[in-house]
Amino acid sequence: MNQQSPANNGTREIFSVSRLVRETRAVLEASFPLLWVSGEISNLAQPASGHIYFSLKDEAAQVRCAMFRMKRQRLRFRPENGQQVLIRAKVSLYEARGEFQLIAEHMEPAGEGALRIAFEQLKQKLATEGLFDSEQKKPIPVPPKQLGLITSPTGAAVRDLLSVLKRRFPALPVIIYPVQVQGEDAARQIVQMLKLAEQRQECDLLILSRGGGSLEDLQAFNEEQVARAIHEVSIPVVTGIGHEIDFTIADFVADRRAATPSAAAELVTPDQLEWQQRLHAVTRRLKQNQQQRLQQLQQHFSALLKRLQIQHPKRRLQQQAQRLDELSDRLSRQFHVNLLQKHQRVDRLHTRLARQTPEQRLKRLVQQTTSLEQRLHRAVTQRLNREQTRFTQLGRDLHNLSPLNTLGRGYSIVSSPTTDAIITDASDVELGDELQARLHKGSLICQVVKKNL
Repeated sequence: MNQQSPANNGTREIFSVSRLVRETRAVLEASFPLLWVSGEISNLAQPASGHIYFSLKDEAAQVRCAMFRMKRQRLRFRPENGQQVLIRAKVSLYEARGEFQLIAEHMEPAGEGALRIAFEQLKQKLATEGLFDSEQKKPIPVPPKQLGLITSPTGAAVRDLLSVLKRRFPALPVIIYPVQVQGEDAARQIVQMLKLAEQRQECDLLILSRGGGSLEDLQAFNEEQVARAIHEVSIPVVTGIGHEIDFTIADFVADRRAATPSAAAELVTPDQLEWQQRLHAVTRRLKQNQQQRLQQLQQHFSALLKRLQIQHPKRRLQQQAQRLDELSDRLSRQFHVNLLQKHQRVDRLHTRLARQTPEQRLKRLVQQTTSLEQRLHRAVTQRLNREQTRFTQLGRDLHNLSPLNTLGRGYSIVSSPTTDAIITDASDVELGDELQARLHKGSLICQVVKKNL
């Protein structure tokens, strides 16, 4: 309901509780990005829905928190009351009770929290510098000529690596560069061995490896000096660190990451059985090719032997003699054929000459003259007939158009006897004038006694 304010005579804007809470929630969620918060878990509730609800507190304050089932399933530990944790959450408001709360997206024990933040910051820094770019990755030789293992010489990882290498490709020579894989001195030793491998250039591929562990156990592989040493070494580096879900900074910088140490060994070596099968197949093809080549050479030798026998001097003399007889026979036949053709040509020339005598030409000319005279007479006769017919038609047309023909039908032509001008209008004469009327036969001299206009 709107009421008039006596102070400004304006309209008051009155919020309902639900509207106030809803708009406050929108302001909170828009004002705060995802943020990291540390504290102690209390009032932990885990209903059957799979969500968890708890308070996060320190010595001066507390805040209600909620983590929904999909996010909770990703936790790698079981939260308990009194446990110090680090959560990544967004600020929100529970509208039903108007309570300020945090919606947790991620949670980890507080001991790993600082390491996780340092991990994310270093990851962002190195990514910005381009150390993770795919263009920086070097190709992996498979199989390598000699493999270097940078790992603990007494750990489970080296046993797994050597076991897989022996099973898959025992012919591959391996050099172990021993290092500590956790502890304060681990990062320095890893960098030192990377530089030693670079200096010696005795391996064309390196595997940097260790077994699984917590984020703190893997800290040596998240050190900036290790990442930069991996990036600077010219030898390709494959990492096999921890379990499949573990990712370190070294994994991002390396030229290839394997999920485990065993997977790294499988990645860089071919399967011995597969290579043996390929070797057997190549051997079979080589034998088949050699057999086919030998057969081809034998066939070629036999062909050369036959050609040698065919080209023996005695054989060639016999062939030349036979060839001479064939050519002599062809020459004789060709001579007779040519002589016959000459006789036939002479006969044709005699026949043509007989047709070309003056008497024969005169007869042909007389025949042509007679034929032309007959054609000329017919043409003149036809032309005269056409012209006579045309003249007769023109005479009839002229007679039909003649004024005399009109006079024969009772008409007359009236004219002035002095000027011979034809009178066609009664107004051209006066009473008493003499006129000449020409009839079909003869003419009359008339006098005008009356005019009808």
